[in-house]
Amino acid sequence: MAASGTARASGQEESDRCTFEATDSLYLLLGAGATALTHPLLYVKVLLQVGHEPIPASFGRNLLGRKVSYLPGFFTYARYIVEVDGKHGLFRGLTPRIISSTLSIISRGALKKAYPWEDLEHVSNKDNVKTSLRKVVKETSNEMMVQCLSRIVSHPLHVVSVRCMVQFIGREVKYSGVFGFISAIYKEEGIMGFFQGLVPHILGEVLFLWCCNLLSHFINAYAVDDNFSQASVIRSYTKFVMGIAVNLLTYPFFLVGDLMAVNNCGLAAGLPPYSPVYASWTRCWKQLSSQGQLFRGSSLFFRQTSSGARLSLQ
Repeated sequence: MAASGTARASGQEESDRCTFEATDSLYLLLGAGATALTHPLLYVKVLLQVGHEPIPASFGRNLLGRKVSYLPGFFTYARYIVEVDGKHGLFRGLTPRIISSTLSIISRGALKKAYPWEDLEHVSNKDNVKTSLRKVVKETSNEMMVQCLSRIVSHPLHVVSVRCMVQFIGREVKYSGVFGFISAIYKEEGIMGFFQGLVPHILGEVLFLWCCNLLSHFINAYAVDDNFSQASVIRSYTKFVMGIAVNLLTYPFFLVGDLMAVNNCGLAAGLPPYSPVYASWTRCWKQLSSQGQLFRGSSLFFRQTSSGARLSLQ
């Protein structure tokens, strides 16, 4: 009987393991599919971040009826890329980006399995605010550790993906093939070349996590009345709304991180006269700030002209 029970338990464990593996595989496939579908959006965004504006601005009127100058939006820019590179050109840099996303998902899953923690709980009344706040801080600290480690693991392929995209500007073919770009970066920049722009990216993600979780906690605790019939529904959407708002505030960190990823790497987009060579990411931040360009590329639609450097290689 004992042997039979042991066999059943072993079989159950094997079944659970297979189920988890199938779920993980499906999650990875869905993640890769979503990455591929959204890649053209990110591709255009990266080109806008580095300041590449090959299409002249057009004039129109804003909501107030005032005449303004608009830069091309996503669809106009995407058509331009298709005219130059064909439809497949919209997916330049996709392969390393999928690998980067996959590494991030796998590393996050492995870390969470190794160091599991309970999900954040919603605050139901003000009497347990202090207890819930301690839990939020603990959960956010754990999530921060996982996020930082997964970023370190996946960042090298993120650097490669961004560099593959900006080759469109100078029409280079320096980064091509899985082993070609790894070899090129290692020979020219050493191991640190794979981690260009890592610090601002991590700072942006850490700031995003803390602001989003803490703001959501305090809003749910103090602004949402338990007597309101839709309180639970509102609380379920609080973090989503806060995520959108905080993402706008932390955007400059990700902009600077992507610019540093191509800084002085041998591509036209990262060298004078089209882009300064920055000694550090803080210098990059200061220069963008002085030019009012810290949110460059944050919008893909209804883009009004502003001061700042522009790349235009044609």
